[in-house]
Amino acid sequence: MIGSWLGYAFAALQLLVGGIGVYQILLGFAGYIRKRETYERQPEHSFAILVAAHNEEAVLGSLLDNIHKLDYPKALYEVFVICDNCTDRTARIAKAGGGKPMVREHPTLRGKGHAVEWMLQRLWEQDRSFDAVIILDADNLISPNFLTVMNNKLGRGDRVIQAYLETKNPFDSWVSVSYAIMYWFMNRNWQLARHNLGMGSVLGGTGICIESGLLKEIGWGARSLTEDVEFTARCVERGIFPTWAHDALVYDEKPIGLWSSMRQRLRWMQGHFFCARRYFWRILHAALANRSLSQLDAALYLFQPFRFLLYIIYSVMLWVQLTGGGGEGFRSLLPAWFWYGSSLLLYLQPAAVLLLERRSWKAFVGLIPYNLFLLSWIPVTVWAFFTSNNQKWSHTKHTRAIKIEEIS
Repeated sequence: MIGSWLGYAFAALQLLVGGIGVYQILLGFAGYIRKRETYERQPEHSFAILVAAHNEEAVLGSLLDNIHKLDYPKALYEVFVICDNCTDRTARIAKAGGGKPMVREHPTLRGKGHAVEWMLQRLWEQDRSFDAVIILDADNLISPNFLTVMNNKLGRGDRVIQAYLETKNPFDSWVSVSYAIMYWFMNRNWQLARHNLGMGSVLGGTGICIESGLLKEIGWGARSLTEDVEFTARCVERGIFPTWAHDALVYDEKPIGLWSSMRQRLRWMQGHFFCARRYFWRILHAALANRSLSQLDAALYLFQPFRFLLYIIYSVMLWVQLTGGGGEGFRSLLPAWFWYGSSLLLYLQPAAVLLLERRSWKAFVGLIPYNLFLLSWIPVTVWAFFTSNNQKWSHTKHTRAIKIEEIS
């Protein structure tokens, strides 16, 4: 019998953190099977490719060159570059590279969410209509089959689609390889796993395809620092689940320095906390009302920052107990082997993913600093929790102008 409120809190933390952790681990195993998909449909859907750009003169040219070499009829897609509060040559490079520069200036409403909403309003005013919208970042590259895969997905009835999030510069530094491992793990153990189980995926900021009819129906409405998390929540709340396109790749440039990485992740976590407070209870209520596992899973995804924060608190409480610094009322409901076993599985899963993905030996060496990268999430998460009302967007500078041929 636990005799104090601290003991009850400790027990509740164990059950909550441990239960969700086991759920995530077990679901992740479904990502170890990859079902080959066929892409037999003829090109039929038209696409408006929106490229979000803020002072991206160093990398935009490579993306535009890449887009114009896709394995898809050029008559069926058009590129619009959102030159958002740019002070460099982004607009000129967009025009020279065959894109349509859409210049936006706003002193306060800054960031990708606001820029995309602004662009969509102007897209609907165009003489030409499009079946779907693709959202990319200016530092990206995409696989030649990207639109072919999206065309097939749309033809099968999918309305919101997320591409495979690959890394453009995985071996530039220990930070970039840690990012790459994190994304390879998420692609398999989160995205593909849920896709295999018939559950919804989550949007990842870039490489997104959205049916135009859906955007006109519900609007964009995602203006937070994590517009991808917010638009996912808006869709799931309405019973519309994003799907996963494992064969369509989008290559994203990752930071190479720890400080710039922590600034970027702080922005992500601030936005995620903000969206969790806004949408968690609404989606949880919808999940219970509809008896929907997919909506419940989406609610748990929104809860992830709070779960990690609770895990930190639990770890501190456990440390206090083990070191004899107090906490006599704490009792362990879950045995030690549970925590050791789950921690070991969490550690081994990224290595298993590297094997399945047939990554190079450099990636396996990257597992060593990856542990330090994971630890750096602790101060990022704690600080984000106390500053989550700060929705001021900050720019991540991109410089790696790599051609798609170099990656292939």
